[in-house]
Amino acid sequence: MIEINNLTSVFVDRKYLKKISEKVLRKEKEKKDLSVALISPGQIKKLNKKYRKKNRPTDILSFSYDNYAEIVICPQKVKNNAKKYHSTFKKELSRVLIHGILHLVGYEHEKNPRKKKLMEKKENYYFNYVKN
Repeated sequence: MIEINNLTSVFVDRKYLKKISEKVLRKEKEKKDLSVALISPGQIKKLNKKYRKKNRPTDILSFSYDNYAEIVICPQKVKNNAKKYHSTFKKELSRVLIHGILHLVGYEHEKNPRKKKLMEKKENYYFNYVKN
């Protein structure tokens, strides 16, 4: 089951996010239930400080449990990143969600350059895959 909850005033196409999630999880053979929450910069800053010891907002956080996973996204941060990287909000939101799902299924990028390259390759693959 995939649940999408938008707790912000930013419009987000929940069906589109669900479709992306379903496609990537199916392809990765991941059977966990997934909850995606869209929250404010202040809320994600608190979570980022608590879980990653970084006192600033981030675009996404991923949490994996035994049979359940949760992704928390800050649409305002995604909008800012889209502008910064000359992309659209929809494309950047897709990229961020794919990035979060890849973390949930075991991909990493922060500690090893080889793993970072592999994760980027997977992100690009899924970004193109979900467009169809």
